[in-house]
Amino acid sequence: MEKEIKSQGRIDWMITILPLALILSLCVTFMVWPERSNIILSQIRYFFGDTLGAYYLIVGLGIFLISIYLSFSKYGNIVLGGKNEKPKYSFFTWGAMMFTAGLAADILFYSFSEWFMYAVDPRMEELGGIYEWAGVFPVFHWSLIPWGFYLVLAVAFGFMLHVRKRERQKYSEACRPLLGKYTDGWIGRFIDLLAVFALIAGTATTFSVATPLMTSIINELFNVSIDPTFLTISILVITCCIYTYALLHGFKGIGILAKVCVFMFFGLLAYVLFFGGETKFIIENGLTSLGKMFQNFFELSTYTDPQRTTSFPQNWTIYYWAYWMVWCVAAPFFIGSISKGRTIKQTIMGGYIFGVGSTIISFVILGNYSMGLQANGAADFLSEYIANGDAYSIIINIIRTIPWSPFILLLVLLTMFAFYSTSFDSIALTASMYSYRKLGENEMPNRGIQLMWCILLIMLPIALVFAQSSMSNLQTVSIIAAFPIGIIMMMIVWSLIKDANSYLNGK
Repeated sequence: MEKEIKSQGRIDWMITILPLALILSLCVTFMVWPERSNIILSQIRYFFGDTLGAYYLIVGLGIFLISIYLSFSKYGNIVLGGKNEKPKYSFFTWGAMMFTAGLAADILFYSFSEWFMYAVDPRMEELGGIYEWAGVFPVFHWSLIPWGFYLVLAVAFGFMLHVRKRERQKYSEACRPLLGKYTDGWIGRFIDLLAVFALIAGTATTFSVATPLMTSIINELFNVSIDPTFLTISILVITCCIYTYALLHGFKGIGILAKVCVFMFFGLLAYVLFFGGETKFIIENGLTSLGKMFQNFFELSTYTDPQRTTSFPQNWTIYYWAYWMVWCVAAPFFIGSISKGRTIKQTIMGGYIFGVGSTIISFVILGNYSMGLQANGAADFLSEYIANGDAYSIIINIIRTIPWSPFILLLVLLTMFAFYSTSFDSIALTASMYSYRKLGENEMPNRGIQLMWCILLIMLPIALVFAQSSMSNLQTVSIIAAFPIGIIMMMIVWSLIKDANSYLNGK
């Protein structure tokens, strides 16, 4: 049974209060000086994303290779729990919670839109054409390396929680085998503060990217013209209420919401695949894109465009790796906590099967549906995007071409609400655990602390909406926060291997 913590004396007020102060100060800055804030973000993005961009690529490829090594080496058979421990959740329930915790509603936004964003980039012509490559990069940017980030850290946190039975559920605790006594000093505190700041940055980016699509869908469905800022903020508040309600009902509430989300998500994909009219193109171009991705995986993973002929990796790959790295503060903790009873190999390979497989299916079906319409001349989404650059209105136009489009619009909207809710209840739970100095394996944070974090996570996205930040500046928030997180991730991996060796040697 999960037991709620009543004692306030165990709360780590430094980790709780400092992020609150940061959020409030950033909210005030974005709201009072929106133009100046956006200029500064652009300058910072250039330094981290361009000057230091290769760093993110090295970390990404390195983590993926480590995930394969951990799975098929002597470490792969280590059970995350007792030696005879059985998994607490069925494979479907476990996979549903993992998938929905690891991806928010932006998977639907990018599944519909990413191919035409790439199509207008000069890099596509360099490689050989839009239809050859615009479908390759979505599955590359959302598959092996991103989920590698999640799964390597998930087994590290799972080992820490279920094998070593540690009660400090923080980033710094995962570094204890490497840092030793320094984990309890200022180094450990600094690591934990960086982790919380990165978590806030990741949630702000995610909410700010996809909620305008939900606003557009509501205006389209109900034929109204509500102020976009007011409507977007209303959506954020409603989403906050949903994930707060689910979180306060513990893992049972999270599990039910995750399964509902998965059923709606795959129902949407199945409908588009079989009734959208582009089934042949979706299957054939999707298969071709997958083949190209695997064939060119290492080249795509290491391409830096040193002469900056298009700056494609700086604009896209580096941003995506940074985006997934900041999400690694919350999602892997959640995945690790629900993976009790599974081996390291089962957790990593099962995560790749369910997480990567589900993600690829989404991009193949939704992306290739509209690309097929473009290829056969039934629509011209590229010209529209070049003319106005509004991805949200183009997605609405794409959905209009699907039979029973009002039903699909409603289904997309509900699925986005469900994705946001299932992702952010797990994030809020992780953040709540961060607020405690110690937390036993079957203990839950106080509901007041959980409620506080549910509200905090929504504040910065609202400020970014007021500031009307561009897509580039939203990406910058993740790129900045991810830089120190990459270093900490490597420390956690080193600590896991060191601690696992001790465990295998009976220590």
